[in-house]
Amino acid sequence: MCGICGTLHLNNSAPKLATVDRMLDKLAQRGPDHSGSFSDGPVALGHQRLAIIDLSKHANQPMIDNGPGLVVVFNGTIYNYPALRKQLQKMGHEFFSRSDTETILKAYAAWGERCVEYLHGMFAFAVWDIHNQTLFLARDRLGIKPLYFSRNGNRFYFASNTQALLTTGDINTAIDPVGLHHQLALHGVIPAPRTILKGISRLAPATTLTIGPDGRELKRTYWQPQARRPATPWTEKEWCDAIKQSLQQAVGKRLVVADVPVGVLLSGGLDSSLLVALLADTGVNDILTFSIGFEDIGSERGSEFEYSDQVAKHFNTRHHKIHIPNDTVLDRLPEAVANMAEPMVGQDAVAFYLLAEQVSRQVKVVQSGQGADELFGGYFWYPLMAAEQNGSEVERFAKHYFDRDHKEYLQIVTAAYRGEDYTRNKIAELLAVPGADSLMDKVLRLDVTTLIVDDPVKRVDNMTMAWGLEARVPFLDHELVELALQMPPELKLKDGGKYPLKTIARGLLPDAVIDRPKGYFPMPALKYLRGPFLEFMQEILHSDACRNRGLFEPAYVEKLLASPEQHFTRIKGSKLWHLALLELWLQLNVDSA
Repeated sequence: MCGICGTLHLNNSAPKLATVDRMLDKLAQRGPDHSGSFSDGPVALGHQRLAIIDLSKHANQPMIDNGPGLVVVFNGTIYNYPALRKQLQKMGHEFFSRSDTETILKAYAAWGERCVEYLHGMFAFAVWDIHNQTLFLARDRLGIKPLYFSRNGNRFYFASNTQALLTTGDINTAIDPVGLHHQLALHGVIPAPRTILKGISRLAPATTLTIGPDGRELKRTYWQPQARRPATPWTEKEWCDAIKQSLQQAVGKRLVVADVPVGVLLSGGLDSSLLVALLADTGVNDILTFSIGFEDIGSERGSEFEYSDQVAKHFNTRHHKIHIPNDTVLDRLPEAVANMAEPMVGQDAVAFYLLAEQVSRQVKVVQSGQGADELFGGYFWYPLMAAEQNGSEVERFAKHYFDRDHKEYLQIVTAAYRGEDYTRNKIAELLAVPGADSLMDKVLRLDVTTLIVDDPVKRVDNMTMAWGLEARVPFLDHELVELALQMPPELKLKDGGKYPLKTIARGLLPDAVIDRPKGYFPMPALKYLRGPFLEFMQEILHSDACRNRGLFEPAYVEKLLASPEQHFTRIKGSKLWHLALLELWLQLNVDSA
């Protein structure tokens, strides 16, 4: 887990290392253990290291392999690197470190751009080929690790976050109307390659980008999962047994591949509790677990300690409970938003930021349960979509998922940002991708391959890496994802959703944890905006910066401010928080760049 950046000049000029140094300053928190840079003709690369595998200096980056003339900067973890290393050694490749980073270099030397097909894990990396003067960028199959880029004429930049790119002073920071539409309709999700800013793009998951010496760009998608039934039908037991085995393997390899202790973020929900159970079931002792809670608001509970305590006691974990009062949340809110690579409206983003601060004092690596709800149908809107009979596929999806319909969107933004119903068009396009048997197959595949990438997964990476903490997500192991997407959706949705996981958990976890109502990472103060929190939102939306930006229609803003608890999205998000968060993010990250 690290931070990477670089720049490539395509006009035969040499970039300044000072540019890379500025970018590294904005990536330092992602990798506090070592900082390094490299330059060669038209390219300059930078790296901030969080040492997890091979803690020696031999694994520092940028890593150079003089034999084939390759240089790499890498963020992530390759879980199959020991086996891959042996395979490459048999092919004649010699290694000078024990790192997974070097495995990428040797794999690229052996297989070129196809090297990504051999890598199992989470990764974003760049390889500079000294001899051929080409830059190769790659991102993992599920987009667990971020990779942003920008091209301005003959200058190309890339980095692990947008803040690093903005330090170059060479980025078009105008708001992209298409990205804005997605931001306000998909609760902060903007499908790649777009972002909220016109001048910054995101490399899509499962995608590589090669830039040749002539400046030409070649993109390739190397993985696209199918959501179709096996040729021979499986029984319910066969499905559950196969999922359990695959999940056990995913959890195990994310524990073993580390030279430092690994903890678990234990929310008290089924997903994270099951991770603890599977670790214990495989004989792991002395498990470190971490839970966070906030103040209640009315009947809305701010913690799930009732359940996380049961799990910690059941498995005798070394448990850490962290309680955060609301005044601390408000004080730290701008700090958390300043660390968001993009505006993230999910209230658990701030929770993860505050949790990661405490956890990073104990461990460098944690496992987390993100992806289970999307993969196994755990959210309340999935049964609603499945039961919906009226309208086209995109209409059935939008009715239960979009934060706002296009008509309302046109009331929110000023004339300069109005246009087509970009989000409906994009979702229709993604649902129409071949390789899925039914609407729910299409929806669950869309969630896992697109929406989750830029919602919970992005939040977890940003907020944990803000404290130099690596979060590993076993439910997004690509082999488990491939298997689960073939499962009939009705089996996933059985008994309120996540039926296979509940079946696996039975006998491993207390029944009270398995049978509890679905919970969400609770932070009521950012859902029910009252008192100081409401005053804070008013200050943001009434600020000179907001008025001068001219993004939102004042009448719509005043309607939300007048009665914030009467305006929630279809999936129970605060519409006022959505607007205030976006404006605050722009002020802290773009206006101040």
